[in-house]
Amino acid sequence: MPQLITISDNSHKCILRINKVKNVLEVSETDGRIWSSRFTSQSCGTFVDLLYYNGKVFACTNKGLYISTNQGKTFSSRYINAAMGVFLTLQDCGKELLATTSKGLYWSVNEGITWSRR
Repeated sequence: MPQLITISDNSHKCILRINKVKNVLEVSETDGRIWSSRFTSQSCGTFVDLLYYNGKVFACTNKGLYISTNQGKTFSSRYINAAMGVFLTLQDCGKELLATTSKGLYWSVNEGITWSRR
């Protein structure tokens, strides 16, 4: 379960990680030497997994899947459906995302907007 990801675009590179003790996402712009708080929200739940995919940060939590388009500074709900169970991991499989949940394996071809059981 990736709890640390590298975010890189043309002008900026940083590392984003889950601090499990504080349930906060932290960022380092010094290759991991110095960390600062990037995002925290009780409404998102407990952070479990991170994925950088197509220039966006995806965060699995015990309340669903969240997405950030600004390198993890803010997140919005992407998918919350109790029928899928709790998101545990995400994986980039090229043209699709794979999600392991507490109720099985699911896949999405539209960046997590909809999911199908595999």
